[in-house]
Amino acid sequence: MSFLDKEKKQAFNYKQISHGIGAEHPANRLDVINLLDELTAADEILEVSLGRYKAKANRGTENIGYFVRRSTGRNAVVIDDEQIMVAERNSMHALNGDKVRVEVSASRRGQEPEAKVIEIIEPKEQVFIGTLNVEKNYAALVTDSKFLAADIVIPRSKLKGGKTGDKAIARITVWRDDEKNPRGEVVDILGRKGENTAEMHAILAEFGLPYKYPENVEKAADKITAGITPEEIAKREDFRGVTTFTIDPRDAKDFDDALSIRQLANGNWEVGVHIADVTHYVRPGSIIDKEAQSRATSVYLVDRTIPMLPEHLSNGICSLRPNEEKLTFSAIFELDSKANVVNYRIGRTVICSDCRFTYEEAQKIIETGEGDFAREVNVLNDLAQQLRRRRYDAGALEFDRAEVRFDIDKEGRPVSVYFKESKEANKLIEEFMLLANLTVAESIGKVANGKKAKSFVYRVHDNPDPEKISNFSMIASRFGYKINADGRAREVNKSLNRLLKDVKGKGEENMLSMLAIRSMAKAVYTTDNIGHYGLALEYYTHFTSPIRRYPDMMVHRLLAKYAEGARSADKNKLDDQCKHSSDMEQLASNAERASIRYKQVEFMRDRLGQVFEGVISGVTEWGFYVELDENMCEGLVPVRDLADDYYDLDEKNYCLIGRTHHNRYTLGDRVKVQVARADLERKQLDFALVDDMGNPNKPLEQRHGKGGGRNNPNPKQKRRGHGGNKRRQK
Repeated sequence: MSFLDKEKKQAFNYKQISHGIGAEHPANRLDVINLLDELTAADEILEVSLGRYKAKANRGTENIGYFVRRSTGRNAVVIDDEQIMVAERNSMHALNGDKVRVEVSASRRGQEPEAKVIEIIEPKEQVFIGTLNVEKNYAALVTDSKFLAADIVIPRSKLKGGKTGDKAIARITVWRDDEKNPRGEVVDILGRKGENTAEMHAILAEFGLPYKYPENVEKAADKITAGITPEEIAKREDFRGVTTFTIDPRDAKDFDDALSIRQLANGNWEVGVHIADVTHYVRPGSIIDKEAQSRATSVYLVDRTIPMLPEHLSNGICSLRPNEEKLTFSAIFELDSKANVVNYRIGRTVICSDCRFTYEEAQKIIETGEGDFAREVNVLNDLAQQLRRRRYDAGALEFDRAEVRFDIDKEGRPVSVYFKESKEANKLIEEFMLLANLTVAESIGKVANGKKAKSFVYRVHDNPDPEKISNFSMIASRFGYKINADGRAREVNKSLNRLLKDVKGKGEENMLSMLAIRSMAKAVYTTDNIGHYGLALEYYTHFTSPIRRYPDMMVHRLLAKYAEGARSADKNKLDDQCKHSSDMEQLASNAERASIRYKQVEFMRDRLGQVFEGVISGVTEWGFYVELDENMCEGLVPVRDLADDYYDLDEKNYCLIGRTHHNRYTLGDRVKVQVARADLERKQLDFALVDDMGNPNKPLEQRHGKGGGRNNPNPKQKRRGHGGNKRRQK
């Protein structure tokens, strides 16, 4: 309690609390977990989110926080990590993310405290996406937002030419206290509802991501020339005469990395990892640089790429296309026959790629030993495999989950599903990119004792939360797999790798691989180097993709700056850029997943009524999610449709449990479902349960059809339906 009282405004997990009070032994940590549960149950402390605790605040009546608006009407204000409910009548129509001043009522026994907004201090700039409905006397935007239940009323003069059925972006201009609906104006028309480009642009706009390039930035980029003059070449190491090639996806246009290879007189191999020298063309503070910094990353939706840099640069001048001289920033390695790095150097170079391979073409050369540059490709593959084995021996994690991809027709409709798998050719490129990234990070971060490293951009990955690993271990054990959850990092990772190898090709592969990833922390950019847990590396950065990632451009600039003997860069400024890049990376990832969900729903819309087998991949209080074996599409079996009982969520054991019959639906259970609904606007699939396929968590008598089970209902037993209201009350 004393520990929590010292930092009243901060929330901690049990691991942080254990460390803070010196309870480092596993048995002591278990005591801490139990005590936290007891203190929470006794209302002595607050569990502000799952597994995060803080001291109860002694609040005055007025506080400042951030408003959380939900289309369900469950509005709240977040004050020091704690959510306090706000009734709509007390909201002043604050929008999601607004900074507000509130009055907090004292909590009465058995009731949650409530807050009333008394001032909107700082409105958050935001727009809403939806579909226009234009009538004779009024117009409205029917929003798709999770943060706004009301339609936005729009004067006909503010429609920007929009018509009924147009997908549009609008902003709220005024929302009076006595009006249920806000008023607003159209910002942009995206196209007709249901058209592929309009829907993809709507997804980008939903996450606050740009969907078109500013004309002035495009014009500035168009003025840039390659500028590969004899004077520029003289400043660089010349690799134009060395065998060099790129290996990329078949639909790639921005080739930002190439490999060169030649054998040295001593028998060792010189391998060059050549990266597009983007920062030679994009100057700090220029209009192009500011746009790239704002975007921070290219966004890869299911059917298109929204580049960080204008196409004249990303697909033209900077792209390492074959038979064209290109300026590069390179990490060059001397490797012996066992892939040990004997020497390395980092510097600016000029190359001329001899060939552009797709992954499939390179894979065919590896498998057959035949084709252009077959010897070079196979030597690189042999070296890469040795580097890879060494990384895994050191404790690196081996995530290799298949990714779902769609074949898209000319109108953007998904016509079939295929799975993208990583083969030797992919891993060859991956291994040399990893080698370049870690070497660049070490070159700056690893300094002699007594010396301080200069400020740098690192890609870090924190240790996983022991509780998450323990929970994952428990789930894996249900399938007969053992995870060493309490050992050292290397031992934990070796047991995880063993599991990931053992599940290959089995029904539970995708689910367990996904859960293993979820149990990990997220990798981020920062100047504070804590190492990379997943790669088992002490130093790591991103150097190899400056065409599509702004942190790589930052790294290139720092390398050049420090090579000239400059002083350490401003750490605070770098940290701000790192945080922005990490945030934008997360938004881009969310948008990519949303585009995949949209295509999954669109694909399954033509399969309504069909029956599929799958695995329960997620469990929530509103139902359980099922991932289909055939196409990895995921949909929800709503709890409201499980009409034989009331179901409660057991969060720690990832299952729904019936109150009366004690049926369980648990993560990993195999089920058979029918496609019931496909809602494109919400990007949501609903399934109806057809068969629980002998779910082992059901009571024995029900599995044998003796007790009103779902597949053998007893007609004499009353089935208890439950609506959404009952569940929400819980």
